[in-house]
Amino acid sequence: MTSPAGPPPTGSGSGEQQRVRLLAVTACPTGIAHTYMAAEKLQQAAESRGIDMKVETQGSIGAENVLDDNDVRAADGVIVAADKDVDLSRFAGKRVLKVGVAEGIHDPGQLIERVRSAPVHQPGGAAAVASSSSGGKERSVGYKALMNGVSYMIPFVVVGGLLIAISLSLGGHTDPSGGLVIPKDSFWMDVNNIGVIGFTLMVPILSGYIAYAIGDRPALVPGMIGGWIANTGSLYDSKAGAGFIGAIVTGFLAGYLVLWIKKVKVPKFVQPIMPIIVIPIVATTALGLFFIYVLGKPISWVFEHLTDWLSGMTGTSAILLGAILGLMIAFDMGGPVNKTAFLFGAGLIATGNQTVMGMCAAAIPVMPLGQGLATLIRKRLYTEQERETGLASLFMGCFGISEGAIPFAAARPAQVIPANMLGGAVAGAIAGVAGVEDAVPHGGPIVAVLGAVSGVPMFFVAVVIGTVVTALSTVVLVDLSERRRHGESGVGTSAAGREPVLVGAGVAPGAVGVVAQRSVATAPAPTTSSAAPVEPAASVQPAESVEPAASADVEVLSGYLTEETVSVGLGAGDKEAAIREMAGLLARSGKVADVDELVATALRREEQGTTGLGEEIAIPHAKTDAVTAPVVGFARSAEGIEWGSLDGTRAKLVFMIAVPEAAAGDEHLRILALLSRKLMDPGFRERLSAAVDESAVLEVLREVS
Repeated sequence: MTSPAGPPPTGSGSGEQQRVRLLAVTACPTGIAHTYMAAEKLQQAAESRGIDMKVETQGSIGAENVLDDNDVRAADGVIVAADKDVDLSRFAGKRVLKVGVAEGIHDPGQLIERVRSAPVHQPGGAAAVASSSSGGKERSVGYKALMNGVSYMIPFVVVGGLLIAISLSLGGHTDPSGGLVIPKDSFWMDVNNIGVIGFTLMVPILSGYIAYAIGDRPALVPGMIGGWIANTGSLYDSKAGAGFIGAIVTGFLAGYLVLWIKKVKVPKFVQPIMPIIVIPIVATTALGLFFIYVLGKPISWVFEHLTDWLSGMTGTSAILLGAILGLMIAFDMGGPVNKTAFLFGAGLIATGNQTVMGMCAAAIPVMPLGQGLATLIRKRLYTEQERETGLASLFMGCFGISEGAIPFAAARPAQVIPANMLGGAVAGAIAGVAGVEDAVPHGGPIVAVLGAVSGVPMFFVAVVIGTVVTALSTVVLVDLSERRRHGESGVGTSAAGREPVLVGAGVAPGAVGVVAQRSVATAPAPTTSSAAPVEPAASVQPAESVEPAASADVEVLSGYLTEETVSVGLGAGDKEAAIREMAGLLARSGKVADVDELVATALRREEQGTTGLGEEIAIPHAKTDAVTAPVVGFARSAEGIEWGSLDGTRAKLVFMIAVPEAAAGDEHLRILALLSRKLMDPGFRERLSAAVDESAVLEVLREVS
């Protein structure tokens, strides 16, 4: 008989015992090793219990072994071991247990028992899904929703901002009556208009995809329309829209409003049209009217009173006024506070007072320049996509497009907005005390280059100092935030939810929590000088002095690993020494241009979370131009090395993977995924441990395919 706690047997026909069928989905933010380790552990636990299980992996190379409708129909339960959002709508009516990916690795047998009594997932609902109660490192719904919106918004910011910047630089000229002007009938005006469309859409996109992450598809329309309303001040009698902050508000309101409407009991004949007609119409109308008649009033009030307040300050100290204007310019980048300061400065140009606009002009580029600089100063705090956005932000900052910083402010408002305001205040104050003037209603270095600014040297001094202040403040605040989060999660458990990923490996822009499902611990990187001196392994030689081994043509792991990068005797006694020894091993391939830089990059990666996977395995890795081509090494330690592994075991089987920054395609990710999966096979690990020499190791590793 089926256990009383479990679901009734599926299928039809006789009353004979039905074999239990379970499904699972494993996924993590980066989708490499942990995704596949959890899949293998769950599969093994199911087989040992005589249970049929099919596992879908949502890894870095796409979804594999995808669950189809027939699989779901026949399933008795579904285990979702994931640290990122997984679409649960296809599992409606099934028992669903949702936990962190680490639990899939550590407690697969317990999960199989728990899923039999898990709540039934209701169509369109998320409340019935059981969550992990034992530390699955899953981000909050709010954080995931925010990062979902940011990840979809980023391409619109980049495309819109760069097109506007290009059109201004190549087709614009200064005009005292109209700022930077592009001839109306010119080619560059068309380019500018396309960029403006991108900027116009970015705020509704942010709002819409925050709502989508919370309330699923029915929330997308109210979220986007709500974001458009928030950004269009004329709809609620305000000269400035609420900008990205208003979009965040409407996104969350739309998402949770839709969730609430979904809980309303309706007749059966109405249920099919609820998600496509009723919910979007009701939610959109309610949210739109609420913003126009309720939230819009305070925004309009703020705009009017800030303007009046600033008008009364024109006789005060230039330093104080500049600092205040800089704070306001940096606060919401297009919202009512920013627009108040900007329009105040622009309005005084016609009266002959150009110093106020000079203060604003110096503060305007500080946010995008500062955030872009921060991604260069401390790369490890940012994903690859964020670093690419940082480069675009630097370019936009040069053309006075403050919106380039919005993705960073939306992703980490508590850290980025204060840093922006501090830098903006510094830039505005310096420009004020120096008497910088701006004759056009625009900001950034471009207005100085085109001759609209007087006091050009001090203008650039103000911009540079403000930018540096913003960048350093951002790095410090983000670093502290990550340290705090790491400390609260506890040593040993914080790494459980992290994926050992290649440094710089990015996430697709559409992935939930892309930009922001970051789980980095940000302790300072140990420098070579401060670490205990470690003698390089005997095998470390300059790359050019090593003769290729005779067996170098053996194709193992796509040729990335050869006998010359294998050692059966790892002599290091600690993690850092092991990484140095492994780097020397990789250097024997002739593909390592800078051993020290390779070591430093791998050590920085370890700070983000251990690459010790458990089961006596560690896979340190680095993405760096210290190597000229992908290369993989393997070494075996008899005593084992303390690696901070998830299960507390010492690492005896150590692989090291290194790829160049510009490595094409995802071949290295595929190799890592295959390797991680194969290493979950106890028999494979035993054969690897028993291999008597390097040639025997290669023969075992040829099984990875």
